[in-house]
Amino acid sequence: MIVMKFGGSSVGSPERIREVARIIGSRLERKPIVVVSAVGGVTDMLISAAQKAASEGKADTAELRKKHEDIITELGLDRAIISELDSLDELLSGIAQLGELSPRIMDKVQSFGERCSSKILAACLEKQGIGSRAFDAYDAGMITDDNFGNAEPLPEVFEKLGALSESPVVPVVTGFIGKDREGRITTLGRGGSDYTAAIIGAAVDAEEIQIWTDVNGIMTADPKVVPEAKSIPRVTFDEASELAYFGAKVLHPKTIRPAVRKGIPVRVLSTFEPEKKGTVISIESEKDSNPLKAIASKKRITLINVVSTRMLLAHGFLARIFQVFEEHHKPVDMVSTSEVSVSLTVDNDEHVDEIAEKLKHFAKVKVMREKAIICAVGQGLSEAVGLCGRVFTAVGSEGVNVHMISLGASEINLSFIVDDKDADKAVKSLHKELLE
Repeated sequence: MIVMKFGGSSVGSPERIREVARIIGSRLERKPIVVVSAVGGVTDMLISAAQKAASEGKADTAELRKKHEDIITELGLDRAIISELDSLDELLSGIAQLGELSPRIMDKVQSFGERCSSKILAACLEKQGIGSRAFDAYDAGMITDDNFGNAEPLPEVFEKLGALSESPVVPVVTGFIGKDREGRITTLGRGGSDYTAAIIGAAVDAEEIQIWTDVNGIMTADPKVVPEAKSIPRVTFDEASELAYFGAKVLHPKTIRPAVRKGIPVRVLSTFEPEKKGTVISIESEKDSNPLKAIASKKRITLINVVSTRMLLAHGFLARIFQVFEEHHKPVDMVSTSEVSVSLTVDNDEHVDEIAEKLKHFAKVKVMREKAIICAVGQGLSEAVGLCGRVFTAVGSEGVNVHMISLGASEINLSFIVDDKDADKAVKSLHKELLE
């Protein structure tokens, strides 16, 4: 049994939906369970419609309806399969009247994207002679906490969702959404549909979880920055998590946690090139003469330098620094220390000024915005003789200044900070030196 997740770009048009149905049909012997995102662009449209209803008092679903109806008409399906958009009209009218938009209501609004796309794909499969049924994930057992906008599944979901393996037809399940114990719709946050697929895969003990997207696997770099980037045949779960956290746009780290716990391989594939093998993410990696797998970048980060001569041989200093970040619920990406200073990065500006003011009570603080993290990932980087020299020679030859370096906390990650404007230049130079 396999789990196949298809993203918004994969179901973004009638042609893509037909191709997805063909791909599913070619794998029926592996008993697929399908997880689907909203039609490409629909989630943004739903968010915009909700915000407009709250701010302008106007409930308008005309554009959303047309997008779905055009697809249904082209596929020759019954328009009644998206009749629940009538409920969206009522919901937006209520928002317009009250002028309020809570996270709970926003989750309910966003759920209509997956609820419609799952029914469209299931109907398309049926029309092609493939037995199928659409499931709203919460009806299949996706029960979560009530952290609206970023809900976490509860432990019992793995037992409940296991029943999907007994379906006599192909289940097409909504990604991204669930319900709390009070029956209120929730969303799983960034990468929610991938997360849904991994949870279902773990629940049914799938032999493989397939993430179908618009790129052929995990690449050695962002192909928009490095046209020469190539697909990586195999990476470990740890490598994939590092790449995702530091900028690769394929998988969010939390989305593969359920697969990691069960040791289920995750394969990233392209619906545009379905004949290619993509990238397999597994526990073990293939041995390679080059330990480096890929280079990622994370832009628009902020670097904070904290300096105090009182830090020298003083206990508790680091604890005081991180207590300030804890008070503001601010996660830290990278940390580097010396005898009298600590440098660290955060991925957005929220609360940075308040944090800096509190830190100034016991240290000198310098905030540097518009920076970027460059991250080289691969097994055994800390033991690769001469790698650091090659890295910094490559970026130095392009006139790129390095503000901070982190190596050693992880054996698979060498990271450093540059100016945001130099990020693409640094990635290109490293890819040319180390991967081409």
